[in-house]
Amino acid sequence: MMPRLRTLPTLAGITCLALSACTAPTPPATASAAPAIASIDRNAELLARGDYLVRIAGCNDCHTPAYGERGGNVPKDEWLVGSPVGFSGPWGTTYAANLRLKAAEMDEAAWLEYTGELHTRPIMPDFALRAMTEDDRRALYRLIRSLGPGGTKAPDYLPPGQTPPPPYLQMVLPPAPAAAAAPPAPAAG
Repeated sequence: MMPRLRTLPTLAGITCLALSACTAPTPPATASAAPAIASIDRNAELLARGDYLVRIAGCNDCHTPAYGERGGNVPKDEWLVGSPVGFSGPWGTTYAANLRLKAAEMDEAAWLEYTGELHTRPIMPDFALRAMTEDDRRALYRLIRSLGPGGTKAPDYLPPGQTPPPPYLQMVLPPAPAAAAAPPAPAAG
């Protein structure tokens, strides 16, 4: 009977070792999950920043149809699809582009380069876009891409002298100031 008592603890020990080998080791949560969580947090932060910028920088004012008329109460799925309303002046007639289609044509790096060097016709305040930080322009890109491609291409630019079809806003600018008179010649003397 003695030998049997010794084998029982030995069998129990072997069984515990065998069972513990069946369980896969769990990697530490902070080692692998931290970069993924940080990436998710960073993307959420950029999306929120993009939303904020689109609202306060006036992007929706021109690039979202009827945004002003509706007091800004336009669902996001209608944002930034361009506008059929022309802006006509001495430069011709320009239309607010469909930013969702534009952003869909390029990756983030191309967008950052494009927006960092953008020069357009009036009334687009391209100088304001160029003055934004790269991170702000990245936030715009991420927000626009999150909306998905929507809408259709805005009408093409019309050169000066061509009357645009309605609807359009006519920009009547005051005449250029007259050249300043030459200062009087110094008195001889």
